Amino acid sequence: MSTINVRVAAIQEVTPLIKHFTLVNEDGAKLPAFSGGSHIVVSMQAEGRTYRNPYSLMGSPTDTEAYHISVRRQENSRGGSLFMHEHVHIGMRLKITHPVNLFSLSKLAHKHILIAGGIGITPFMSQIEDLKRVGAEYELHYAFRAYEQAAFVNELEEMCASSLHCYADSQNERMDLKGLLSRQPLGTHVYVCGPSPMVVAVLETARNLGWPENHIHNEEFSSPPVGEPFKVQLAKSDIEVSVPAEMSMLEAIEAAGVNTDSLCRGGVCGRCELTVLESDGGIEHHDHYLSDSEKVSCRSIMPCVSRTKGKRLVLDL
Repeated sequence: MSTINVRVAAIQEVTPLIKHFTLVNEDGAKLPAFSGGSHIVVSMQAEGRTYRNPYSLMGSPTDTEAYHISVRRQENSRGGSLFMHEHVHIGMRLKITHPVNLFSLSKLAHKHILIAGGIGITPFMSQIEDLKRVGAEYELHYAFRAYEQAAFVNELEEMCASSLHCYADSQNERMDLKGLLSRQPLGTHVYVCGPSPMVVAVLETARNLGWPENHIHNEEFSSPPVGEPFKVQLAKSDIEVSVPAEMSMLEAIEAAGVNTDSLCRGGVCGRCELTVLESDGGIEHHDHYLSDSEKVSCRSIMPCVSRTKGKRLVLDL
């Protein structure tokens, strides 16, 4: 995948756990156009390895003088978010991919319900700009632990006015998903991004209320989990790759010099799907792409986030 060389132009501490980064093209030119809900993948070189993490683009899609991303510090991170927080500084050069949108707004929707949890607010920041530009009807429902930990509330109050609805756990404010989704007019689409329990709750509530499947949208990038080390035999390449505990299978395959297709790197898009030829144990599926039956069959795997429960895996690569 082609990359763009960017420079870190500014860093802002939004909350004690969230930093906002402004990236500009290293050659001074405008950056590629994007639409609300798009993300980029940032490459980071650290301690002899490469981290590649997806981050949602924020800000107005009509302004490509700079890209804006926000990163939440994850203490149990494999290293990517810690690198962004502890090592990235103003003036530093980074490589990013071109924007990709796997969480786009429906142009046919009569109304848009946006539901965000925590750092899941980030893709909605650009979507709201798109919605406001075309005068679309929308509501933003934003849940977080406490107001002092909530990112971008002041900006959202100015952007959204009465369309913004906030819910703070610390004040026992709860979102009534059934009530919210049951009172929407025909033609409404719902979008959710946030912690897995929130995403699951929204999807289940919408489906139980009879919402059409193509009116329900979610984004939930998974971070590759830490697990037991194992080996992967690449049948076509005739290479055996060792996958350390803290590295994803996709990262280990790339480090071995084998090219394989990928896009979101978070278990969403399905681009990196590989066929499993042999396995001496089950598969730990962490993606949001394969169906339940496909996961049970153990014939496919998303190497960006999933691992084997055994010691050895043979892939058709």
